Amino acid sequence: MTKKNAAVSLLLLVTLILVSLLFPSGQLNVVSVNIAQNLDKADTAWMLTATALVLLMTPGLAFFYGGMVSKKNVISTMLQSFICMAVITVLWVIVGFSLAFGDSWGGIIGNPATFFMMKDMVNGTPWPLAPTIPLMLFALYQLKFAIITPALITGAFAGRIKFTSYLLFICLFCIFIYCPLAHATWHPNGILFKYGVLDFAGGTVVHMSAGWAALASAIYLKRSNEKEHTPARITYVLLGTGLLWFGWFGFNAGSAFAANTLAVNALATTTTASAAAAFAWIVFDVFRGRKPSAMGTCIGAVVGLVAITPAAGFISVGHSLTVGIVSSIVSNLMVEWRSRTSIDDTLDVFPCHGVGGMVGFLLTAVFANQALNTANTTGNGLLFGETHLFIVHLVTMIVVSVLVFGGTFLLLKITDIITPLRVSEVEETVGLDVSQHGEKL
Repeated sequence: MTKKNAAVSLLLLVTLILVSLLFPSGQLNVVSVNIAQNLDKADTAWMLTATALVLLMTPGLAFFYGGMVSKKNVISTMLQSFICMAVITVLWVIVGFSLAFGDSWGGIIGNPATFFMMKDMVNGTPWPLAPTIPLMLFALYQLKFAIITPALITGAFAGRIKFTSYLLFICLFCIFIYCPLAHATWHPNGILFKYGVLDFAGGTVVHMSAGWAALASAIYLKRSNEKEHTPARITYVLLGTGLLWFGWFGFNAGSAFAANTLAVNALATTTTASAAAAFAWIVFDVFRGRKPSAMGTCIGAVVGLVAITPAAGFISVGHSLTVGIVSSIVSNLMVEWRSRTSIDDTLDVFPCHGVGGMVGFLLTAVFANQALNTANTTGNGLLFGETHLFIVHLVTMIVVSVLVFGGTFLLLKITDIITPLRVSEVEETVGLDVSQHGEKL
């Protein structure tokens, strides 16, 4: 980090301290009787646990990605995930939660002043769609989703982005892409919510957005100068997959916002889809003459987790097996296709997260069953003879894909103008661990 960047960072920290002193979020008073009567201790306990589980996914992702990259970029790649826990948390407290869940401005984005600095949230009225848990807990749970989404993108440009530029980019991405998309999809007045989109835990908001952003980043930053790519630690990938799978139970089952049968169904569909996808990946590899690998098993498991995310609370356990198998085969084919192009999506974020998310999003509209979730007021899926939900999801997928890809490309250009994104050829050759952080394994 240059002296100029260090000075800017120090000024930012001082500004944050002053803002926190001038705009306190309110005193911790006794919760009003009416609100306290509506809160459920079991739901609150489960959501505290789910919040912690989702946070664990980001270190899991760090190991997952860190084991895949070359040895000279392991620390930098893992840090790109870890730093999101710091940067996005600060941003979320100041304005992010308001932009995502504040008073709606046209169904597109929230009023940044609604929950500025988390004001009036300790004793605030619970979120309408999570009425039995404290509002602050809902905000912290949603924070974990905001943290992992930009972290997912990092696999597309591993080994070739400047750290300081990356910090600026994830802030812009959170403000201008993640928060509006979360608002549109999950806010009761959001434009996609009103349109009838079913996204139980983030297939659109998290995985499609990260996938298309990854593709835009890979194209913008161009190919790596490294001709060969050898994973540093397959054992890291296995560890990361285990942490991701474990944390994903909070990701999906937690999106029921209660300790109830819906959460149980989401947990069940999550684990079965992931298991089916992992098995399908290695079977498909063997069918094509390849050896069943640890890497393939891990990638397949994660693809299954990605694909089931939008559907987890809307489909049956039996149908989740199909979601896992179909998404695994489609993503496997997309990885093969990507390898034959000039697109250097280093860790295949788009074929796995982007495509996996889109497949799961469309299959949600095939297998959705209103009998499993009364919150589904849009209708049943294609399997039950109804077409409306599928059309809603197909149109949404196209529109979101175009907007996220174009918006990310614009943000990358803006970031590049302010501070160059790409490291020099010498820095890339040395490795980002040393050139960006002065550290190495």
